Amino acid sequence: MSHVFPRHCHVTLPTTVAGDGCYLIDKDGKRYFDGSGGAAVSCLGHSNARVIKAIQDQAGKLAFAHTGFFTTEPAEALADLLIENAPGDLDRVYLVSGGSEAVESAIKLARQYFVELGQPERRHIIARRQSYHGNTLGALSAGGNALRREKFAPMLVEMSHIAPCYEYAERPNDESLEAYGQRVANDLETEIQRLGPESVIAFMAEPVVGATLGAVPAVPGYFKRVREICDQHGILLILDEVMCGMGRTGHLFAHEAEDIKADIVCIAKGLGAGYQPIGAMLCTSHIYDTIKNGSGFFQHGHTYLGHPIAAAAGVAVVREMLDNNLINQVKLRGKFLANALEAKFGDHPNIGDLRGRGLFRGIEIVADKKTKTPFSPGLAISAKFKKAVLAEGLICYPGSGTRDGKHGDHILLAPPFIATEEQLTEMVEMLSRALEATLPK
Repeated sequence: MSHVFPRHCHVTLPTTVAGDGCYLIDKDGKRYFDGSGGAAVSCLGHSNARVIKAIQDQAGKLAFAHTGFFTTEPAEALADLLIENAPGDLDRVYLVSGGSEAVESAIKLARQYFVELGQPERRHIIARRQSYHGNTLGALSAGGNALRREKFAPMLVEMSHIAPCYEYAERPNDESLEAYGQRVANDLETEIQRLGPESVIAFMAEPVVGATLGAVPAVPGYFKRVREICDQHGILLILDEVMCGMGRTGHLFAHEAEDIKADIVCIAKGLGAGYQPIGAMLCTSHIYDTIKNGSGFFQHGHTYLGHPIAAAAGVAVVREMLDNNLINQVKLRGKFLANALEAKFGDHPNIGDLRGRGLFRGIEIVADKKTKTPFSPGLAISAKFKKAVLAEGLICYPGSGTRDGKHGDHILLAPPFIATEEQLTEMVEMLSRALEATLPK
């Protein structure tokens, strides 16, 4: 009998014992192609020699040093490497242990920034419906994932949620992409005015929405308008790239595709590639200098900030991406995968939308392709698909509640950057067989 507290108490999971490139292997020897990198984590696969050696070497030198007393060479090296390759005015790196911690840090930094500026009346953060920003109470408050928020709603911090940029389901047929993008971006202006411009701290968004919507990028022009609105009212733009960043969408930082600057960026998942738990919050020099020249102390912290072994792994992961041109490979493999998905599912009567960027792809499953009507939640399409696809030897990330937290189903794909065209082709075939085994007859 297991004493592990699992995610689901009534599901028996296979035990994985080894990783080999793009595959995980269970105790019976069955191989599973990791088509979602777990949760868009394992971007380098499961047996990268460079990262493993970096971890081993650092463990032999120094395992831990509290950041209240010391800085360390790996933490300094990772911060330098990230800023050297970061867009815009990002200049400082706050190393944490995962995405939720990165988002929590961003929320608190944004608030303290305005307090240090002498604007303590600023207290509101605006985010979007059907977003996901993490599972701590602060991050969950910022997120708009109705299903994950439901049980904890009375404990959550009050935050505003405006419409997502989800053109497949929410753009009328008679509205152009450009007009739609501008309209939903202007929802931010409306909400700022409702709250009072002097009371708003920041707008938080995922450049490509991950777990909740299934790899949904914004339409062209949306984020440029959002940036204009933030600048007009002096509020911060916080971009959550925990899932879509670190090369996953074909750019080291996902918002590079939008040609905008961020004030604060949150990264994790692909930063450690699964080899170590690590995340980071990056901010501009202006924000940092406001704290430095004010109280001089960020009133926030965790025991494992800047963990030396995790930081050493992060350096090796980023160097592996840059030295081997893997981010460009993501663009090429992403196009190949998009074409393969279109060829297989483009005319499928129960596939409503194929979307994404780079090796971050979403498939929306519908009951009726013409009307875009989702299946009834009672059919548990996503849960059934997950079981069917595991039987095929494929790991992917099915999601339910795509439309509103209750209705809608999608599949999220985030295969390793090292995946070959042959492996991606086989993944599409496994998806097809699992889908046919899942859909109502």
